[in-house]
Amino acid sequence: MKKAFFAAMLLLLVAAPFFLKPYGIYLLSLWVVMTIAAIGLNLTLGYAGQISLAQGAFVGIGAYAAALLTTQGWPLWLAFLLAIAISLAIGWLLGYPALRVQHHYLAFVTLSFATLVFLVLRNEEWLTKGVYGISGIPRPVLFGWAAKSPVAFYFFCLGVLALVGAATWWLVRSPWGRAFTALRENPMRADSLGVDTRRYTLMAFAIGSALGGIAGVLYAPLVQFIEPTAFNLNLSLNLLLMVMVGGSGYFLGPFLGAAVAVLLPEWMRFGSEGLYLIFYAIAVMVLMAFCPSGLLGLAERVLKR
Repeated sequence: MKKAFFAAMLLLLVAAPFFLKPYGIYLLSLWVVMTIAAIGLNLTLGYAGQISLAQGAFVGIGAYAAALLTTQGWPLWLAFLLAIAISLAIGWLLGYPALRVQHHYLAFVTLSFATLVFLVLRNEEWLTKGVYGISGIPRPVLFGWAAKSPVAFYFFCLGVLALVGAATWWLVRSPWGRAFTALRENPMRADSLGVDTRRYTLMAFAIGSALGGIAGVLYAPLVQFIEPTAFNLNLSLNLLLMVMVGGSGYFLGPFLGAAVAVLLPEWMRFGSEGLYLIFYAIAVMVLMAFCPSGLLGLAERVLKR
């Protein structure tokens, strides 16, 4: 049953862009990018239980790494390596406060980091061009195949999502993933059982941040113009919403949550006479009030009954 479901979803994702206009393809590509970023946050929050409001900042780091390099003629794969390296290093360092503070205290620490990154992107014009942004970001060419059209770039993003999804599937079922879950459920018990909670906390932040950087590398050539406002706190909160609505700690949670946050508002926009955001906000509030485990948690509860 699960194999048939995954096969049907894969077929839908492959066939969908051939029946959509350019804006619809753009939305699908944006869903792919946000899903990758949400997968990273789900590893940090959903599996390891470490709250972070800085995921949008790592998307910004990856986006600016791609923009600064590719506009100077460097290949996109180098931007991937640079974004992963920077995000891993900063994410590892950001994990150290999590060794001393938890819950809302940790949220304030990561919020401060996100604010710091936004201020750097906005004020350091010598590096980021500040509020003027960076335009003309090229799309990649791989082995002679140019991903310049909307459909081609969508399939490029989808391929990256497939690699990230496969790696995450392996990770959460490996001893590392089980250690993350033990860290989330009861850190003291995990420590007493021999789990190195210090190392796995740092790893959760580092890996989740690196996936945010990867998403940013794809975001820059998708929109082809970036400026600091796109990576302010709203993006981090939106990614947190994706994880919570889809189902924190569920592998498919980021996929479903990103679809709700990216695709559903656009679908509701037609025929709602400008009230779609009100309906969308009410629906999210009701879901969080009555089912804090998200849509997948709700589905699991219904199936058990």
